[in-house]
Amino acid sequence: MPAVDQSFIQLLTALGGLIVALGRVLLPFLPLVVWIAFWTFAVNWTKLRVVLLQGGWIGLALIAALAVLAWGTVAPPPSGSHHLVGLTLGNFVGKTVFVTTLICIMFLCGSVQLSGACGNLCNFDEPAAEPAHHGGGHGDAH
Repeated sequence: MPAVDQSFIQLLTALGGLIVALGRVLLPFLPLVVWIAFWTFAVNWTKLRVVLLQGGWIGLALIAALAVLAWGTVAPPPSGSHHLVGLTLGNFVGKTVFVTTLICIMFLCGSVQLSGACGNLCNFDEPAAEPAHHGGGHGDAH
């Protein structure tokens, strides 16, 4: 019986080591996973699409430009340039690529939600409309 207990303890130790190793590999991707989960499951893309088409895209473009400028100023790369897919890009160009990639991922999450691929995970119940109150104590005499 002690051999079974020892084997079980070794199994638990190996599983713990595997979980720690996977955590070290996957932890850097956690912000991206949160970004994707937010834009897929927490945003009502039916309403956001209407807002973006009515001129909200200008605000999105300005926020993206501000993010590039702030991020490029605060955190330049240590070597002075970004190395992406065999290309050497300057600081602000590299940051523009990163921000543009995040915005493209955001729109891909929206297209997944609008296609209905999420099913019941993305049901946004409309709030009940309050009945219009006439008068309201303003003393309007007709």
